[in-house]
Amino acid sequence: MSHDGIGPRAVLRSVAFLTAGMLTVPALAGCGSEDPAGEPLAGADVAAADRSDIADGGTLRWAVDTVPDTLNTFQADADTTTARIAEAVLPSMYRTDGRGRAVRNADYLASADVVDTEPKQVVVYRLAQQAVWSDGREIGAADFAAQWRALSGKDTAYWTARNAGYDRIEKVERGRNDLEVKVTFSRPYADWKSLFSPLYPKEVMGAPDSFNDGARKKLKVTAGPFTVDKVDTKEDEVVLTRNPRWWGRAARLQKIVLRAVPHDKRVSALSDGTLDLAEIDPEAARRITVAALPQDGNTPLMGPEADRSAADALHSWAVANGSDEEAADEEISAREKLRKKAEKYARQQKALGGFEVRKSLEPAYTQLALNGAEGPLSDERVRRAVARALDREDLAGAVLKPLGLPAEPVGSHLALSGQAAYSDSSGALGKPDAKEARALLSDAGWVPGGPVKEEKDSKKDEGEEAAGSEADTEDTKDSGGSEDSGDGDDGTYVVGEDDGRNHGTGDGKAPHDSGTGQLKQGGAPAGAYAPKGTAAPARADTAPVAKDGKALVLRFVLPSGPGSKTLETVAGRIAEMLEKIGIRADISKVDNDSYFKDHIASGDFDLALYSWPATAFPATDARPVYSKPVPAADGSLNVEQNWTRVGTDQVDQLFDQAIATLDDSERRDLIRKADSRIWAAAGSIPLYQRPQLVAARKNLANAGAFGFATPVYEDMGFLKKSAQGPEGSPGAENSDSGS
Repeated sequence: MSHDGIGPRAVLRSVAFLTAGMLTVPALAGCGSEDPAGEPLAGADVAAADRSDIADGGTLRWAVDTVPDTLNTFQADADTTTARIAEAVLPSMYRTDGRGRAVRNADYLASADVVDTEPKQVVVYRLAQQAVWSDGREIGAADFAAQWRALSGKDTAYWTARNAGYDRIEKVERGRNDLEVKVTFSRPYADWKSLFSPLYPKEVMGAPDSFNDGARKKLKVTAGPFTVDKVDTKEDEVVLTRNPRWWGRAARLQKIVLRAVPHDKRVSALSDGTLDLAEIDPEAARRITVAALPQDGNTPLMGPEADRSAADALHSWAVANGSDEEAADEEISAREKLRKKAEKYARQQKALGGFEVRKSLEPAYTQLALNGAEGPLSDERVRRAVARALDREDLAGAVLKPLGLPAEPVGSHLALSGQAAYSDSSGALGKPDAKEARALLSDAGWVPGGPVKEEKDSKKDEGEEAAGSEADTEDTKDSGGSEDSGDGDDGTYVVGEDDGRNHGTGDGKAPHDSGTGQLKQGGAPAGAYAPKGTAAPARADTAPVAKDGKALVLRFVLPSGPGSKTLETVAGRIAEMLEKIGIRADISKVDNDSYFKDHIASGDFDLALYSWPATAFPATDARPVYSKPVPAADGSLNVEQNWTRVGTDQVDQLFDQAIATLDDSERRDLIRKADSRIWAAAGSIPLYQRPQLVAARKNLANAGAFGFATPVYEDMGFLKKSAQGPEGSPGAENSDSGS
């Protein structure tokens, strides 16, 4: 999950003080005939093609965010690139289909069944007969046993990031023959299909040294359609080559080069011909879409010679009319720079005509996180007020409608539409209702137009500001009342400032916070005065709320790096919605690299936006995200991945029951009940499923926006010229023969 990607735990997902009597959970839709899981909102967009139409050979150059620090997905510093490599080179007993559900991978697994539940759960895996490691050794029980021992958590010499599920295994042994693996569990485990995916060879898992260090930069033994050729940190790329011992459908590509390219450099890399496939942002998607449009031939002739002639004429005129020759030269230089930029843009657009945008929705959603550890949001009523002020349909529409993607708000924390556990449980919180939100604030003691204590010349600790102090507004202006130089602010968005920087109403008449926490009105009638500290008259439905002399101001933290524009738009709209119920949101941009470590994980925020992946195993993967924080032995609070610090005993109990329930229907009901209680606690509010935009060379098949589905690496490749159609694919002539 990242603030704009998936975030710190990229491979897997590695407070409500309600009493039982206060929580009303709506009847589950699963009790009726209609499946509440529904259909995926968007399918994969990969330019599907038959393998017979794909040329043999070629190199796919695929943009990734990083060259990974480790090739071991079970280590703490594994990332999305680690997972992508593992998918291509290692066995997985199960993979994800287009509905986000786990399906057996027939290349490795002939069958897998729960053969006993009493006295203990026993699963028997029957491996594919031809499944071998790249050194020729059969995949077997020894590999399963080594992975179990490494990940069980019993041997602290293994530096593992997670052991969920493996800690429930009692033993792993050979079955009736070499193709059978028998796994006995000490406790029932419903998500057993999540195990051994990926499966590492015993050469990696068999000893702490090989686990901790041996698999960081190389994998000597693999068992997928591709193998790791090299990890090149100097060139910022990982090279995968066809595995000659692969027994499945032969890979069509000869090589896959995973190249680390920053998001803001990907358009240039695509147009320069150094990439064939790359996830992109909406702005880049618009450029590629425009580049693919047919030209009408009516564009006026513009070129270097015309620009140069105009520049020469300007210089001659300026000198003849007594202008400063140096000033004229500066003007000419500026025009020359503009001309070069225009030329570069035109060249890029021509090259981008060889690409297309493939789009779907990621198996991940963006949420608004509310830090319930301390401050106003530690009060559940305030969190619920914030949640009920949000128009989630509006927020989803703002992000997804311009991209032509389904704009439905996400109704579950634990699954997405189309997945088996999905059900819209947002009714446990209630529909958007500003009146009810204000009532919740009032019940918590936050009243509209309440008096606010002024704090002048107070010596506050460094880094601490009083909520609603005059410094909130005055410090951003110079002595003449104008904004500071530079980009106009320090990256902090303050709701209520009518200087054109914020997403306000635009009429200049709306009441707004003066910076003291009191509401500015059009002016009091002549002779109308009130004692100091009395709240200014205001409309009760829009006045800022205050309590104990302080206005309700929440710090809204956002990343400042490339790709954060969408989050800025969403945050601005949320701030407007909160302003309508009397809450001010101060939006602060922080360094992109420190966003999670120094702010989200450490709890240094009130409100934040980041994303979580939805997996096929929510009972296992989501539990650390929503479990109730508990005190650690050293006195600190162990929050696992629950960065909102909001949790309940009920939610934990429902997760524990779901993990131990082997009946699929019963387990789904338990997960949906847990989700209802997570909604009611209002620690995090799911907003929208993240858009997935991928630039792909037009003749590249079976690759692009995969949606829920695990990529099928052996089927990717470049279309034969006979299958490309009459026009072929501009700029792709070198890609189907390798590079």
